[in-house]
Amino acid sequence: MQLSIARDKVVVILGPTASGKSRLSVEIASIFPSEIINSDKIQVYKGLDITSNKISLEEQLGVPHHLLGNIDSSSHDEISTAQYRSWASLLISEINNRGNLPIVVGGSNSFVYSLVAKQFNPNVDIFFESSQGCFELRYDCCFLWVYVSPHILNKYIDKRVNDMLEKGMLNELAEFHLSEKMGKHQPYKGLAKAIGVQEFEEYFKRYASETNVLEGDKVQRRMYEEAVKAIKENTCELARRQAKKINFLKTKGWNITILDGTYSIQALMDGSKSWFDIWETQVLKPSVKIVKSFLKA
Repeated sequence: MQLSIARDKVVVILGPTASGKSRLSVEIASIFPSEIINSDKIQVYKGLDITSNKISLEEQLGVPHHLLGNIDSSSHDEISTAQYRSWASLLISEINNRGNLPIVVGGSNSFVYSLVAKQFNPNVDIFFESSQGCFELRYDCCFLWVYVSPHILNKYIDKRVNDMLEKGMLNELAEFHLSEKMGKHQPYKGLAKAIGVQEFEEYFKRYASETNVLEGDKVQRRMYEEAVKAIKENTCELARRQAKKINFLKTKGWNITILDGTYSIQALMDGSKSWFDIWETQVLKPSVKIVKSFLKA
């Protein structure tokens, strides 16, 4: 009789950009002793914290976060899926050995797949060559998909980009373009792939570090507006691709539970104080119930 070896338990939070994945991961980690592993291929790097919308130290609420803003882009121009699998696998073992629950969260589904697939070929992109992919899991995974309807999410992305600009995104991008990093990262590798870098390239070629758009000429304002528009459009397109990939993984047999954050995001945009009550009812409480059942199994 062959005994089966218990697999490490891992919670994986999926969802497109701006859907609330990071919030949910911290909320779950505040209930169950957990540590969070980032799976966003831009947020792993140091720098561009506003542009990449990294969760702030304050928002982390003391929950340990790994592979979040601690990789130097000068030494790792491009982190491969194989490298991520190696790093994150070691972290999962260490977190489990500490008696904590690993929570993987981020928008890079190629990183997620590389980590949890039992067999992984770094030379095959399963989202384009699905017949060559292995969809059997090497971990006991609890998949949670924070879903937001595309129509509402696109509106929220528009608002979020405006908020990021108010927080200093333009100054951050100006410093990045003026630094040596820009030359080192051509043609757009690693951190330079962050949405916002390429979109503002022509603007900064002409206006260097000029970030006071209101005092600029008509051409400067036009170039600024075009760059912001491109950021919003490209972020919406990224969200669409991310959702498509998650749905693809679901069709391949991954047991992914959908949590609908649409009404909560809508309420947040409307300025309603009820947004968190809606989030708690439709996303947080169901997620906690699912994770609790998952850990008991």
